[in-house]
Amino acid sequence: MKRDYYEILGVEKGASSQAIKSAYRKLAVKYHPDRNPGDKEAEDKFKEAAEAYAILGDQEKRAHYDRFGHSGLSGGGFGGFDPDIFADFSDVLGDFFGFGDIFGSSRRRRNHAQRGADLRYDLGIEFEEAVFGTKAKIKIPRAQACGTCSGSGADPEYGTSVCETCAGHGQVRFQQGFFTISRTCSTCQGTGQKIKKPCSECRGVGRIQKDKVLELRIPAGVETGSRLRVSGEGESGFNGGPPGDLYVVISVAEHSYFKRQQDNIYIEIPVSITQAALGAEISIRTLEGEEKLKIPEGTQTGATFRFRGRGVVSINGMGRGDQIVTVVVATPKNLTQRQRELLEELSKELPSAHKNEETEGFFDKVKDIFG
Repeated sequence: MKRDYYEILGVEKGASSQAIKSAYRKLAVKYHPDRNPGDKEAEDKFKEAAEAYAILGDQEKRAHYDRFGHSGLSGGGFGGFDPDIFADFSDVLGDFFGFGDIFGSSRRRRNHAQRGADLRYDLGIEFEEAVFGTKAKIKIPRAQACGTCSGSGADPEYGTSVCETCAGHGQVRFQQGFFTISRTCSTCQGTGQKIKKPCSECRGVGRIQKDKVLELRIPAGVETGSRLRVSGEGESGFNGGPPGDLYVVISVAEHSYFKRQQDNIYIEIPVSITQAALGAEISIRTLEGEEKLKIPEGTQTGATFRFRGRGVVSINGMGRGDQIVTVVVATPKNLTQRQRELLEELSKELPSAHKNEETEGFFDKVKDIFG
């Protein structure tokens, strides 16, 4: 007596189609003959699960089974187990075992159009080119369809004929145990066509290696790691398939003066002691030329000033960054005698900047204790 199909798959009678499919997948993975070579019990369970799914996975057959049981499947086109049902399970098993060809899946046949491969090109540009944008010419070596044979690989004068081995199907089928197995035809490599005489230009490959020069527009605001996609400029497809894309990866050279963080520009400028103490107006470099900066009286090392809108244009169109200026007070070296005398006089007039209040407080306490 045959077991109930729902019981075989381990699902309730009201289970959804997805639940039935998932249950079958688990059993197929567990009991597949390739994972259990020589195990007759596993082979029988795999066959049993496949039979159950062949019925419950089909809405019409399932409805008939729910109404009449096993007896209702003996006629009316719902007959017993057919080894060829495995040819219909590529969507279920192919994802697990990569057996699209074995189960007859036409999705992977080589005579179908295939998209060309994507390409990568590493482009180095200067700092200013990244900030303001630029144009660049690049040479891309790539495989493209042969112009002589239009990608067929066959001499145009002779053309192609139907492959005798597979009768133009691109696959051959044969019986192995309870499986009906389909494999790519070795004669035509899955194309279904046989080349009578190879093309002299591409030697039957259908594609040739050729350089192409492209002029690119590099937008303002790119930085190291930015990736530009150029649609359709990758390698050509197979059998009339679309070309791949070209991805240009940017590398930006460092600048000796400007430093960039996201869309902001940072610089450090030295000022003299007198400029920092008395205040001054100085000129600084920006990305677009000289700007005046007022240094207020008493400016210390590390003080920052912001020039709004003087940074880098956002590549996302979200405005423009700022330029941040950090002041560094420069200590003079190699003083003349007069300069030294003036600084010594000044030091007598100014309070010490390094007065240690904690230490002085300690000694004051010692004086109080010992009188």
